[in-house]
Amino acid sequence: MKQWYEELFTNYAIKYDQEGFTHGTVGECNFIEQEIKHNKDTRILDIGCGTGRHSIELAKRGYPVVGIDLSESALNEAKKKIIGENLPLEFYQYDARKLPFIDEFDLVIMMCEGGFCLMETDEMNFQILESAAKALKSGGLFIFTALNALYPLYHSVKDLMDDNINSGNTEGHNFDLITFRESSTLNIEDDLGNKKTINCNERYYVPSEITWLLKTLNFEKIEIFGSNLGAFSRNDVLSTDSYEMLVIAHKL
Repeated sequence: MKQWYEELFTNYAIKYDQEGFTHGTVGECNFIEQEIKHNKDTRILDIGCGTGRHSIELAKRGYPVVGIDLSESALNEAKKKIIGENLPLEFYQYDARKLPFIDEFDLVIMMCEGGFCLMETDEMNFQILESAAKALKSGGLFIFTALNALYPLYHSVKDLMDDNINSGNTEGHNFDLITFRESSTLNIEDDLGNKKTINCNERYYVPSEITWLLKTLNFEKIEIFGSNLGAFSRNDVLSTDSYEMLVIAHKL
């Protein structure tokens, strides 16, 4: 039986690229470039690359990139985008919890909950962070976004449901104060015109959890900021109004 995220991203590549949160790629890649000081020798792994928006943009800027995703249809769309282009870019279908890479990359990115926060257990989410850590070289950089639990903890359930960050296609939001998990129902139409009802379940994290998890994986200098889609900045202080957090960590 497919998990909800597998069902969601089956034949949902074209529609995914039309989502509002996918339109900030250029600005997000600008920030990533600043963090690696525009060093073109930086080898990048994009976990949960989806249709390849960050992978392709970074490869076009001259960085060698490997993009991985669980969704075959998303990867097929990503590959279509680069037909005829000679880019330093490879795409592979892998489970983010079981990556084959060991000490291979200078930078790992995981944008827009690229697997992390989506898994059905905390242990599975941790396995994704563990895979990212293993893939990084010593001294490597890990940049990712995660759902910020301070947001639903501070705001009322009604605010969470009514906030304009949520799609008009979602309903039945419920946030569990014990597990920090949000369940909701998503009604979509896929690229083939099939209507689907997806029962979503995502894990939110507080900053101290992220810091502790990363420290157990041999990361240091862990910095957490607010995540402003399309305009990542170190000036954005994480707050209860930040729906996502932006995490930057260095591997020892």
